Formats: sequence, structure tokens, C-alpha cells
Amino acid sequence: MGILSKLFGIGPKVDLGQLINEGAIILDVRTTGEYAGGHVKGSINIPVDQLKNKMSGLKKDKTIITCCASGMRSGAARGMLKANGFVEVHNGGSWASLKKYER
Repeated sequence: MGILSKLFGIGPKVDLGQLINEGAIILDVRTTGEYAGGHVKGSINIPVDQLKNKMSGLKKDKTIITCCASGMRSGAARGMLKANGFVEVHNGGSWASLKKYER
């Protein structure tokens, strides 16, 4: 696995739809303004620059799928969560690509 793959959480493909159907949390790390402009129904918005201070509100035993506008910030958020003991975290990339899995 290359350095970019590790950095952005790109790895073996997982079935995001299945994870969402099983109760995964969709964590949108865009700004509140971006989130207000459109988001996945049922997602949680914690901007990436606030994540470190707000991650205590997330459960470490839940599957989390991060998303943003393009996959860059969600990759960084995934890394932050993994570094802080969250085990099952996946970079979902763009929030728009997750809309098809809305509950």
C-alpha cells in the first residue's frame, strides 16, 4: 500500500451501502455552510477542524464512514479517528457519492 493510500484511507473496497444498512455513522466533515447546502440524510456534521475537540461525542465501537466534498478532508478525518482509537473507520469520499445510500 502506497503512502497516499495510507494517508487517505484508500484500501480494500468495502460495501459502504451494506455498512450504512448495518447502522454505520456517516460523518460529514465539511464546513457547516457546505453541509447546509446539501448533505446525506441522517449524517452527522463535524467540520474537520473541530473534529479533535468533538470526537469524544462519537462511539469508538461504531462503524464510521467519513465524507466531505472530494475525499481529501474525509481522508484526514479518518486518519485522526484511527489515531485516536477508532477501529472501524472508512473514507467514503464525496458526500454526493453516498447520497444513493440514504436511509
